[in-house]
Amino acid sequence: MAPHLREALGDPMTVLFTLLRVAAVYLALLVYLRLSGKKVLGQMTPLDLLTLLLLSNVVQNAMIGPDNSLTGGLLGAGLLLLLDRGLSRSPLRRELLGQPTLLVHEGQPLAANLAHEGVDLGELMAALREHGVERLEDVQTAVLEVDGTISVVPRDHLTPKRVRKVRSSRNR
Repeated sequence: MAPHLREALGDPMTVLFTLLRVAAVYLALLVYLRLSGKKVLGQMTPLDLLTLLLLSNVVQNAMIGPDNSLTGGLLGAGLLLLLDRGLSRSPLRRELLGQPTLLVHEGQPLAANLAHEGVDLGELMAALREHGVERLEDVQTAVLEVDGTISVVPRDHLTPKRVRKVRSSRNR
């Protein structure tokens, strides 16, 4: 390796160990998030946001280790983006992200699925209202998607409504 390139990149062993640590932390956090359930990902509360922010701070040193250089940070960020892109297109994607979960079928809430996913009846009803449905009886299916959102298909006499977030002028 050319001396100026080695100086710019740093010690090859430090670079290698930085990449290995970043990959290990990424995969461990992926497993932890998968185990925490889909609901956490789509409906972030202030507690979830705080946990996410603190989690990123806690694992930062584990990923980069003693290499707090610009090169170390850029290598870590680059590897995280490559891992994200690679795994999102991988045949393992379905196993990594999970599958949608049926919460309501023909107007009947599926208690075992709701409990398994940590969705209470109040949260389910709020999601139904966001879709313009007021009563469980008016739901053909409601599904907790892998991204944490709840999709609602009303019975045939109702038409599905598209949920759109509207920002008020005060929030700008």
